[in-house]
Amino acid sequence: MAGMDREFKELLISVTIVIIGFWTIVQLTSGLIWDWNGWKALEPQSYPPCEVNNFLQFTCSTAWIGMIETIKIAILATFFGMLLSLPLGLLSSRNLFPNYITYPSRAIVSACRSLPSLIWAIVFVIIVGLGPTAGVLAMSIYTVGYLGKMQYESIEGMNSDPLEAANAMGLTKAEISLWVVIPEAANHLIAQMIFMFEYNVRSGTVIGIVGAGGIGYYINLYLKFLEYERVAAYLVIIFLVVLIIDMVSIYLRSFFVDDSEKTKPSWSGLILPPKETVGPPRSNNPRQF
Repeated sequence: MAGMDREFKELLISVTIVIIGFWTIVQLTSGLIWDWNGWKALEPQSYPPCEVNNFLQFTCSTAWIGMIETIKIAILATFFGMLLSLPLGLLSSRNLFPNYITYPSRAIVSACRSLPSLIWAIVFVIIVGLGPTAGVLAMSIYTVGYLGKMQYESIEGMNSDPLEAANAMGLTKAEISLWVVIPEAANHLIAQMIFMFEYNVRSGTVIGIVGAGGIGYYINLYLKFLEYERVAAYLVIIFLVVLIIDMVSIYLRSFFVDDSEKTKPSWSGLILPPKETVGPPRSNNPRQF
């Protein structure tokens, strides 16, 4: 628990440093040393009027609205993709099911990832129209293909002893999958889901270019008006958000990965010397054990 507390504090320190650094750059390039027009992306829209206080005016900007919509699309796509990919991942595992089941299941998984999420977004924009619904559907399909492959590879690489014990007990395939495989592979499955959410956030910034919602819509809009400075500001904001999400995902994955706390460096180690460990005296005689 102490290790988790330390990691949470270090996460807060890292995120705070990134945000303060970004805020400092914005202030320096907003008239103090250089008046950069790109940061107009953080100004509130003229309509509808922004009713929040001055400190939170940026929440009415196109950059904030577009980025929040991108994150929402990524959350929904990861959730629905996980629900669909897990059964397919189980059915695709050759250590659980025979080939006449795994081959069709793997074909479905391969078909879902055969096209990038941008192409799927174009397909669903044609089917359901413009908006974030097309983005959620497109990224959910791609998540099924991408996540399903990682899942069945993880399941096939698990220890065979629990499976042999379950088969000896006469459990059905459904019981083995539900009560043996998923608990054994839970850490890997959750870590993969967190990674997929991080990937979907990055991918979600692109699908808006074809009208599937998210911050990509505003990037495409201002590209048409040749406002390259504002587009550059959107790209900087995307980089910042992805960096923070990556930090948070590292913290979340630490709950499901067994790492030795003694070997992990800390923020204090950058300034203070490491603490010496107290142990039995070591003999200089190489023959003494």
